[in-house]
Amino acid sequence: MTTAQAASSTNGIPPGAPGASPRLYSPDLAPTRRAGRSWGGYHVFTLWGNDVHSLGNYAFALGLFALGMGVWDILAAFVLASLFLFVLLSLSGHMGSKTGVPFPVMSRIAFGVRGAQLPAVIRGGVAVAWFGIQTYLASSVLSALLVTLVPGLRSWERHSVLGLSALGWLSFLTLWLVQVLIVSYGMNVIRKYIAVAAPAVLLTLLALAVWMLAKADWSIAMDAGNPFTGADRVLHVLEAAALWVVIYGTFVLNFCDFTRSAKSNRSVLAGNLVGIPVNMLFFAGIVVVLSGAQFKLNGRVLTNPAEIVQAIPSTFLLVLASLALIVLTVAVNLMANFVAPVYTLVNLFPQKLDFRRAGLVSAVLGLVILPWNLYNSPVVVEYFLGGLGAFLGPVFGIVMADYWLIRRTRVHVPHLYTEDPQASYAYRRGVNPRAVAALVPSAALAVVVAFVPYFSAVAGFSWFIGTLLAGLLYVVLPGRSARPPEDVDGESIAVPSA
Repeated sequence: MTTAQAASSTNGIPPGAPGASPRLYSPDLAPTRRAGRSWGGYHVFTLWGNDVHSLGNYAFALGLFALGMGVWDILAAFVLASLFLFVLLSLSGHMGSKTGVPFPVMSRIAFGVRGAQLPAVIRGGVAVAWFGIQTYLASSVLSALLVTLVPGLRSWERHSVLGLSALGWLSFLTLWLVQVLIVSYGMNVIRKYIAVAAPAVLLTLLALAVWMLAKADWSIAMDAGNPFTGADRVLHVLEAAALWVVIYGTFVLNFCDFTRSAKSNRSVLAGNLVGIPVNMLFFAGIVVVLSGAQFKLNGRVLTNPAEIVQAIPSTFLLVLASLALIVLTVAVNLMANFVAPVYTLVNLFPQKLDFRRAGLVSAVLGLVILPWNLYNSPVVVEYFLGGLGAFLGPVFGIVMADYWLIRRTRVHVPHLYTEDPQASYAYRRGVNPRAVAALVPSAALAVVVAFVPYFSAVAGFSWFIGTLLAGLLYVVLPGRSARPPEDVDGESIAVPSA
């Protein structure tokens, strides 16, 4: 080893990454080599097979029936939403499959090597909160299952510490630890977990829907009474589709965290083409059967699938359905709410944290915020987390406009890791003023549209409004485009991800 190589290795930079800054580079942030990528179309498909069927998603979709939308309206909304998401996720996924870099690094193209910390922290912060909340929701199902199997455990629910019962703490910490262990083994283990979990979950939910349909004499109520009509009906279908896209506003932003492991962009497109419409329409079918059958049986609309599961008379089937919901929520949490903050933390402290350590820090943060108290506070969930989420649409618009319209997908990957003031993404001391100038007003408008009662008629479209405005402003505002003189991939500095 030469003196230069030894010095480079001492700083944590391998000899194959000349010029990379230790403040911007680590093995976990490095672009993945194409030869080492293991995600095919099936893995992208199973990603959607898990992510679509979360407890939160079911609560949202079942709520549409309760609000007055009929079966055909709900199906139409999900068809539209799947088309929107296929386009958005295919555009976003292309960045990862081409460059092999995670979102905190990818956002450097538009925001600069230093300015990219802002969107990464916002995305990671929202994910940490939802990681804790989703773990709490899954732990509620586990607690109900334990009480069913061991009735004596009801005594553990009489007293609480920091707002959670002893049984709640047991269930929460158990699922919390399981997720920490899975993440500690890296992205390959996450890939294997979701590949196994998806078919098991889909089959279990299908069995649950068939059981409900049989219980309702093989027919369902088409609506809950007083359905929407005319223009009001069309508006509610469009708004439901838009809100479903908003739910994935976080995931479309950092989809490259997963597609960086894809064998090719064709794998991403194939997985999206089958995975998004098939899984979402399957999801919509499960929703209308569960809601329509339940309403026919007793005139009630349950907005929590856990309540439906708990009504199953067979203990064996109840255990299977409960375990499926738990496995499902863990899979969703790992993908949507754990990976993003892990990469955010590694990006903030590349020389101190690797994937495993960042996963532990992220999990601890998700615990100490006491997520059950957040979930039980509508003000926190709606205004704080919703307000932060309103920033994600404009960030997506800026990154997409920069990558597709200004650069035409040409990225100088080695320059994403250097602090050289002459590099493509140095901008002004590492921050792109043009991106900031586009982000601030568009995010402010998105927040106003989402929360001010005067705009309630279009509140459901706030994500789209913020995204389109931010992209438009970024394109028309004056500023250095930082379009690289040549398209350079990351193979020259790539090392296998941990």
